[in-house]
Amino acid sequence: MKSFEKDRVAGYLKKYLRNFVFDEFSASYIERLGGADFLKGVMIPLSQEDYEAFCGGAGLAPERIAENMSYVMGGDPTFNYVPQYITYLNQFISEKAIEGILAKGRELVERERFEEAAICFRSVLLLKSDEKEAMYAYARVCRELYLTSDDPEYVGRFKAESIEYFELLTQLYPRDPEAYYYLGYGYLNLGLYLKTDLVWQEYLKLSKDDEDKKEIQERREQLKQPIEIETGINAVLSSRFEEAIKILEPYANPESRFKDWWPLSYYLGVSYSRKGENKLALAQLFKVLSLNPSHVETMIELANLYALEDDKENEMKYRKKAEIILANLKDDETAVQEKGEQK
Repeated sequence: MKSFEKDRVAGYLKKYLRNFVFDEFSASYIERLGGADFLKGVMIPLSQEDYEAFCGGAGLAPERIAENMSYVMGGDPTFNYVPQYITYLNQFISEKAIEGILAKGRELVERERFEEAAICFRSVLLLKSDEKEAMYAYARVCRELYLTSDDPEYVGRFKAESIEYFELLTQLYPRDPEAYYYLGYGYLNLGLYLKTDLVWQEYLKLSKDDEDKKEIQERREQLKQPIEIETGINAVLSSRFEEAIKILEPYANPESRFKDWWPLSYYLGVSYSRKGENKLALAQLFKVLSLNPSHVETMIELANLYALEDDKENEMKYRKKAEIILANLKDDETAVQEKGEQK
């Protein structure tokens, strides 16, 4: 099962833990619980309101303590005391903990507070990694988050998280059609047309929703040409360049609706290059850069082509451009990591 050890999105969720203060259970309370020595020295999360009640001797309901612990767990699964929180919730709250956290997550979804809802569903998955509702709800809120953001890094991380959980759902609960429905759209968003079609075929076998089935059938019809293009791209990746050219060339003509899709030009250019059709390759690769000026792989392909023609000036020109873009990407990645650590 998936764990949160390599967490894609915690950097965006930890900010919600700033409102907590921490204090320990008293020795007398731990003794009253019985079998709770593992809580000695463990810092318990409290809101400001909780803290005032806690210090005033009023005490807190176990459900409130469970909610606070779950918030910390879901926001930062690597927090020092998460193992003790999980033991406490399993031992003293049991199924009530999961029911309560799920209810809180649903409430937050209704209020469109999706990041906080994600925290709730993540905490349930730490308690029970295959809990179906939590998996589905988490995948859905991650989807909502990436669909409503214009930050490419944020979108990429939550999209990957959403797709991974929809994939897990299809593996653990293969008779549930909804996961296939959304997984198909996730793959479509990534341009994985063959995978999209396969997933949606499964959805159509399982679903009883006539309206949604009609929608998916129409979508599959629209996928026929993109699937053929993807088949051609796969031929390039398998070094079947003649086959790739035969499939891809018709889609690059001026009448095609795909003529300005830069990946088509890139893979067609690579195929021409590998077959020694350098003039045709250059034309396609220049077209890629007119559509996507920062595409590093195209610059490297151009540099290699010019190297074959012993054109050192143009070779160095495109190698230098590629190096600059790769250096900038590395700097951006470092900045994102530092930003996540500061949150």
